[in-house]
Amino acid sequence: MPSLLRPLAIRVAGGLLSALMVAVALVPLHAAVRPPKLQYQMRTLPNGLRVILSEDHSTPIVHVAVWYHVGSKNERPGRTGFAHFFEHMMFKGSLNVEPESHTSIIASVGGRSNAYTTEDETVFWQTFPSQYLPMVLWLEADRMATLRIDDEAFRREREVVKEERRMRVENQPYGRLSEIIYDHAFTTHPYKHPTIGSMADLESASVNDVRDFHRTFYVPENATVTIVGDFDMAQATQLVEQYFSRVPKGRAVPRDIPKEPAQTKERRAVVEESWPLPAVVVAYHVTYDGHPDAYPLHITSKILSDGQSARIPRELVYNKRLALTAFGSGNITEDPNLFYSVAIVQPGKTVAEAERALIEEFEKLKREPVLATELQRAKNQFARDYIVGRESNQEKALHLAHAAVIHNDITTADGEFDIFMNVSTADVQRVAKTYFNEANRVVVHILPKGGTR
Repeated sequence: MPSLLRPLAIRVAGGLLSALMVAVALVPLHAAVRPPKLQYQMRTLPNGLRVILSEDHSTPIVHVAVWYHVGSKNERPGRTGFAHFFEHMMFKGSLNVEPESHTSIIASVGGRSNAYTTEDETVFWQTFPSQYLPMVLWLEADRMATLRIDDEAFRREREVVKEERRMRVENQPYGRLSEIIYDHAFTTHPYKHPTIGSMADLESASVNDVRDFHRTFYVPENATVTIVGDFDMAQATQLVEQYFSRVPKGRAVPRDIPKEPAQTKERRAVVEESWPLPAVVVAYHVTYDGHPDAYPLHITSKILSDGQSARIPRELVYNKRLALTAFGSGNITEDPNLFYSVAIVQPGKTVAEAERALIEEFEKLKREPVLATELQRAKNQFARDYIVGRESNQEKALHLAHAAVIHNDITTADGEFDIFMNVSTADVQRVAKTYFNEANRVVVHILPKGGTR
């Protein structure tokens, strides 16, 4: 038994379990469990394609991910949803591969594949037995260079995306929550619109718009290929050069993203939705991923919202019984984003009461340093997520690619762990005072249609 636990076990009779839990929360993790550094090589082909290779022979599996540095923030007004829509189009065949065959070919050899789109990137990935690496690299290079975009496939897939929006957003209770938050929090930056886009923009899109999107963003200079797993470095390098170096460089990728003006006074809105219960949103504008303040903000997010014993659910749901559920998130992305909290108001309680309680949790962070036990709990949660999140080839590839694409600094894939572990109570209080102030706040009351406040 560790020495820290032994005296607690001797002193406590009836509360041994709670004492053990407190002791574990106080144990600093970074000295004992820091994960080993990732071993990798990175190079750039003449056409601008970046390649990250990391050998791991623990299992006969390889993961390949292709990150295109394009997300919903790269879309023009009136053309929202294109990044996500184009994610779908990348499975509609190429010069040498039939529509939908990419996924079935990977599945036929015992592999898995999928894709996703965020505000900042679009990622295509596959995990498969290592002997099929040449085939997978050829498949990805082929659709990068010769994607098939015909009018019939475009129209069919547009209906699929519209139905996805209906299912995930419009027909889902509280499905429009994120859309409402961002629409009221942003005035200029494209984070204002949702990744899935609006129904009107999807309907008005043309096949020529999609082709232009491909020519602009799906070029080697805007892509990063990450390969992690059981392969030979020399052979993998030769395969990447053989298949990807022939893809034309393409034109310069535009990066003219409009910046969000600094908010100078509190912004408020009341919205009506066909929801069963009211919701209250309290949000604050925060900095970008990789900024020094981002690390204590991540820790703050865990203190406020990670788990039912975190401050916001504990106070609003269990102690004050103002909300059926309450949660929050520090959404820290490539460009400055939001730190927000949400309460679904308990019947018999008011949105005003819930709003005051949410704001009070942010104000407490400014008035009083967080407890050492709370800070260590949050660090332990981060260490858990970080370590468990590096168990698979896929997660290792994600860490490497995120560092290279979003931070433009691959060394942060390893370096961030120590930064997080060194966050102090003073750091948490400092970022709370910096960002959680009235002028920087957005408050939205979302009421059931025909209801009262």
